[in-house]
Amino acid sequence: MSFFWIFVFLLGPILAGCSRGSEYLNLTEVVSAGGTPPPLFVPLTLIPAAAAKRAFCMDGSLPGYHLHRGFGSGQHSWLVQLEGGGWCNDVKACLYRKRSHRGSSFYMEKQLQFTGILSDKPEENPDFYNWNRVKIRYCDGASFLGEGYDKDAGLFFRGQRIWSAAMEELMSLGMCYADQAILTGCSAGGLATIHHCDRFRALFSGSTRVKCLADAGMFLDAIDVAGRRTLRSFFGGVVNLQGVAKNLPSACTSRLNPTLCFFPQHVLSTIQTPLFLLNTAYDVWQLQESLATNESDPRGYWQDCKADNAKCNTGQIQFLQGFRNQMLHSVGRFSSSKRNGLFINSCFAHCQSERQDTWFGNNSPALGDKGIAESVGDWYFDRSLVRETDCPYPCDKTCHHQVKRKKKLPHLLSTWN
Repeated sequence: MSFFWIFVFLLGPILAGCSRGSEYLNLTEVVSAGGTPPPLFVPLTLIPAAAAKRAFCMDGSLPGYHLHRGFGSGQHSWLVQLEGGGWCNDVKACLYRKRSHRGSSFYMEKQLQFTGILSDKPEENPDFYNWNRVKIRYCDGASFLGEGYDKDAGLFFRGQRIWSAAMEELMSLGMCYADQAILTGCSAGGLATIHHCDRFRALFSGSTRVKCLADAGMFLDAIDVAGRRTLRSFFGGVVNLQGVAKNLPSACTSRLNPTLCFFPQHVLSTIQTPLFLLNTAYDVWQLQESLATNESDPRGYWQDCKADNAKCNTGQIQFLQGFRNQMLHSVGRFSSSKRNGLFINSCFAHCQSERQDTWFGNNSPALGDKGIAESVGDWYFDRSLVRETDCPYPCDKTCHHQVKRKKKLPHLLSTWN
């Protein structure tokens, strides 16, 4: 099959403020000569205005985003996704990150494929396919919350400034005219979505429908297999190194240590904007990088279980059921509010909104005969209340369990997305 690629460029300079005109032209559109449309690839756009704010990636390069314009009834609707990708908690780890696309726009892909919740096809993304869809690249290492600079190491910790610069850029491109908007992200981007949800809502007028969707962002302050709190220790390094405390909600930091306030479970009660939590009860990232790390399991008792859930023995499943119970307890009060949504399935997975097979497909994960995309859409558009929690593993036969990649990756620097 032959394809004709049509590139449509924005005409003329982008005017400051909420200017209309060419804002509804797609940066890149792909048109097929016949048959199934090809995948959608969206180019990277840097934010020149970020330089004046010193809103830099870790290495001092400019932050960026990928934008595909909305069309038809979605012209005035915006979906903003915050990219995930782990964190760094000390100078050595951040220097490693600085030399990758997680810390520098010099290493970022020049274009990304939009799938799942970012797809422009109604058969793949029924409720948001024709919205303005944006992916903000993650290059700070603290979930868009850091504020600091290490002169000796040449490390910029400017996550909060990147957030502000990106929002100003999008507002100038027409987001300030939005009739409806949603902030989303998975993994470290899911955690960022929770922390920035109310800030996102504050950008718009009271007449705009604004909600947030956090995918795989419920990182728990859990005890690992060795009886330690590995993730609490790690997050403590992130918060202290990158100056995160000043950007955490005072309603939490006034009563708890800032490290604890980095954990979503301690800030959910402070969020006023409607929020949907999409999570697995047996999050594989947390299993591998928090609950059963190589340091906490030096003899490798958990190696097979971490790689493949089917290889977990009875004792290991019992331990993981305890983690599931903690997950459900942490969202108990949150789920009692009618404005919020919940979809916690009993799968061994991490990030389900970006992958097409889990977001919306013929055999996508489902609870009560309703898949993830339909559940999120029903909640966002107030078609129904959505507060779904799954039965304990292994009862759910719709799961798309993720098996660990064989490639060795730096500890706590990578995510599954």
